Amino acid sequence: MTRAPGLLATLLGLGLGLGLSPPGAGAADCGSLSSAQRLAFAPAAGVHWLAPRVRPPGPLNPLYGTVRRFLSVVQLNPFPADLVKTLLNEPASVKVDEVVRYEAGYVVCAVIAGLYLLVVPIAGLCFCCCCRRRCGGRVKTEHKATACERGTLMAFLLLTTLMLLTGVVCAFVTNQHMHEQMGPSVEAVPEILLSLRGLVSDVPRELQAVAQQFSLPQKQVLEDLDGVGMNIGSAIHTQLKSTVYEMLASVSSLGQALQVSVDHLQALNSTLVELRKRQQGLEPSVQERRKRLLALLEGPSCQGCTEAQNRARALELGADFHQVSPVDDVLHRLKGVPEANFSSMVQEENSTFNALPLLAALQMADVVKELKKVVAQKPEGLKTLAEEFPGWEAAARWSQALEEVEQRSRPYLQGVQRYEKHRWIWGYVLCSGVLFVVVCNLLGLNLGIWGLSAREDPSHSEAKGEAGARLLLIGVGFSFLIAAPLILLVFATFLVGGNVQTLVCQSWESKELYKFADTPGNLPPSMNLSQLLGLKKNISILLAYHQCKEGAALWSVLQLNDSYDLEKHLNISQYTAKLQQELQNLKVDMKNLDLLSPAAHRDLEALQSSGIEKIHYSTFLVQIQNPVVNTNVETLAQELEELAQTQGSSVLGQQLQQEAQELKNLYREKVLPQESLVAKLNFTVRALASEAQNLQTETSGVLDKVTYLKGELPTWATSILRNESECFLTREVDYFSQYVAWVREEVTQRIATCQPLSGALDNSRVILCDMMADPWNAFWFCLAWCTFFLIPSIIFAVKTSKHFHPIWKRLSSTSSEETQLFHIPRVTSLKL
Repeated sequence: MTRAPGLLATLLGLGLGLGLSPPGAGAADCGSLSSAQRLAFAPAAGVHWLAPRVRPPGPLNPLYGTVRRFLSVVQLNPFPADLVKTLLNEPASVKVDEVVRYEAGYVVCAVIAGLYLLVVPIAGLCFCCCCRRRCGGRVKTEHKATACERGTLMAFLLLTTLMLLTGVVCAFVTNQHMHEQMGPSVEAVPEILLSLRGLVSDVPRELQAVAQQFSLPQKQVLEDLDGVGMNIGSAIHTQLKSTVYEMLASVSSLGQALQVSVDHLQALNSTLVELRKRQQGLEPSVQERRKRLLALLEGPSCQGCTEAQNRARALELGADFHQVSPVDDVLHRLKGVPEANFSSMVQEENSTFNALPLLAALQMADVVKELKKVVAQKPEGLKTLAEEFPGWEAAARWSQALEEVEQRSRPYLQGVQRYEKHRWIWGYVLCSGVLFVVVCNLLGLNLGIWGLSAREDPSHSEAKGEAGARLLLIGVGFSFLIAAPLILLVFATFLVGGNVQTLVCQSWESKELYKFADTPGNLPPSMNLSQLLGLKKNISILLAYHQCKEGAALWSVLQLNDSYDLEKHLNISQYTAKLQQELQNLKVDMKNLDLLSPAAHRDLEALQSSGIEKIHYSTFLVQIQNPVVNTNVETLAQELEELAQTQGSSVLGQQLQQEAQELKNLYREKVLPQESLVAKLNFTVRALASEAQNLQTETSGVLDKVTYLKGELPTWATSILRNESECFLTREVDYFSQYVAWVREEVTQRIATCQPLSGALDNSRVILCDMMADPWNAFWFCLAWCTFFLIPSIIFAVKTSKHFHPIWKRLSSTSSEETQLFHIPRVTSLKL
C-alpha cells in the first residue's frame, strides 16, 4: 500500500500542530465579530434661534445721526455707574445734586425751555395789547433804503419760512414713522418673552429626550444578545474546525487502515492454511510422477533422454509452508476487530461538532436571558441626568415668571399704544399749527409782493398788500398761541427720549451696561443672575452675551462644569461591570464531542497490542520466493512430448506421451492453484509487512492525540469563549460609549443654545433705540427746530408786514380824492 506514508505525514503534522498552541489561543483580535455600528441619535436640541431685527436703511438715518450727535453734546457726562448703583441698592440715599450734576445739559435745556415758555407768551400778550390795529407800523415815505430794507426782510422771512417748512415736514414724517413703528415694536415684546420662555422651558424637555435615547444602544445590544450564543458557538467552531476535522479525518483513515489490515491478516491466515493443505496433496503426486518418469527415462531404450532425466530428478517441491510460523495468535487478539463502524462514527462526530453553534446557543439561553435583564435596566446616573441639572427646579419658576411678565406686560403695552396714539394726535395738531404759520407766511408774502408790484398804478387797490400784511400778522398771532404747547411737548419728549438715548442706548451699544452688571456690588442680590440660577460661580454677563451671540450652549456660558458633574451621570462603569459579570457565566460544554467512541477505542487498542508488527514476514517471503515445484512442469511435459515422437519404440513413445499428459494435468490441477495461492500470499504478506510498523505508530499517535484533545478541547473552547465574550463586551460597550459621547456633546454644545438670550437683548436694543427712540428723538428735534424758528418768523413777519400796508402820504391823498364823490380825473398829457 502507498497511502501509509501520507497518513503518517498527516498525523505527524497534526501532532506538531496540537503540540504548539491551541487554535485561537492568545487571539487578541475580534475578527469573528463585526465592529460596532454607528448609532444614529435624533438631535434633542430644539431650534430656538431668534431672528435678528434690524432697522433697514432709510432717508431718515442722517437725521437720526444728527440728533444723536446733538444729544451727545447735551449730555457730556459718562455713564453714571455710582449713581445707578446707589439708585438700585439704596434708592433713598440718592442725592439730588448728583442727579442735577449728571443731568446738567438737560437742566440747561430745561432753563431755556422755561424762558421760552415764559417770554414768548408774555411777548405775544404785549404785542396783542399794544399794537392792536397798527401792528408793525407803516412806512411813511418811499425811498431806496426802504426798498432795500423791505427786500432784506422779505428774504429773511422767506428763508425762515422755508426752514419752518423743512422742520414741519420732517416732524410730520417722524411723527408718522414713530406711530407706525410703535405697533410692531410693541408686538415684538411678547415674541421676545415667548422665545426666552421657550429657551427656559425646553431645557428640561431636551434633557429628558437625551436620557430617553439610551434606548437606542439598549435596543442594539438586546438584538446582539439574541444571536450571541450562535455567534460564539460559530467562533468556537471556526477556530477549532481545522483541528477537529483533521483529527476525525485521521481517525477515519486509521479505521480504514485497520479494516484493510485485518482483512489482509485474515486473508494471509486462510491462504497459508490452504497452501499447507494443498502442499500435503501435491507432494505425493509430484513424487509419484518423478518416480515413474525416472523409470522411463533411465531405461536403455530411451534415446536422448539425458537432459530430461536431469529435469525429472529435480521434480520435487520447492516451497515448504510448513516451515512458516502461523498467525493464529495475532488473529485471536484481533478477534471481532473492528467492532466499531469508523465511517459512521466519524460522520456522527462531524455532525455533533457542526451542531456546536446551535448547541452553544441552547446552553447559553439562560445566561442570555439574565443578560437581557441587566441591559434592560437604566444606569442610575442617567435617571437623574435631567432632575439634577442646574436650574432644573428654577426652570419652572423662570418659565412661570416669564409667562407672568408676558401676561402682565400686555395691558402696559396696550397703554403704551394708547398713549402713543394721543401723542401722535397732539403731534399732528401742533405740526398742523406750525404748518398753518408757514402757510400764512407764504400767502402773506405772495399777496404782499403782489400788492407791491401793483402799487405804481394809481388806480390800484391796496387790498392785496393789506391782506398780505394781515395774513402775516395772523401767522404771528397763531405762533404766539402754539408756542407754549409746542415748547411743552418738545421738552417733555426731549427729556424722555434724550435720557433713553444717552443713558440707556449709548451705554447699551457700547456694552457699558454689561460691564456695569459684571462689576461686583453694582447690582442688588435680588438681581444677581448667578444666584438666581443657583450657580456656584459668578458669570460675566458681557462674556456670556458674546458667547450666546456666537451660538454657545448654556453649559459653557454658565460654566456648569463647576456646579454639575456631568461625568458622574454619564458613568456607566457599574452598568457595564454587571454586564461583564453576567458574560463570565457563559459556558459551552463539549462533552458530547468524543472524537473516538469506546468501541473504536477498543479496536485501536486491540490493534496496538495484537503484535501484527512482530509477525516474521521475512520467513513468508523466503518461502514465497521458492517455486512450488523446483522443475518447470509445463516445460518438462513439453519436452516429454517431443521425446515421445523421437523414440524408436512406439510403446515407449506412448508411455512418454502419457506421462507428459499426466504432468500437464498435475500442473493444471495442483501446481497452478498452488502458485495462485502463493501469489495471493505474496500480496498479502508484502501489504502487511509494508504497513504493520507504520500502522502501530499511527495507532499510538491517534490514541495519544485523541486523549490529548479530549482534555484540551474544553479548555480551548473556554479560552475562545472568553475571548469572544470580551470582544462582544467591547462591541456592546462601544454602543454605550457612543451614547455617552453623544450625550456629552449634546449637553455641553447643543442643548439650550442661548442665542435667543443675546438675540432678545439685541432685538430689545433695536426696538427701544433704533425703532422707537430714534424716531421719537427725531420728532422732538424737528419740533424744536420749528419752535426755534418761530421766533425769527414772528420778528420778520411783523417787520415785513408794515411794508405791505399802504404808505401814509399816499393814503392821505387818496383819502381826499375819495371824499370827492363826483370827481372827474384831470386829463394829463400822454407819454408817447
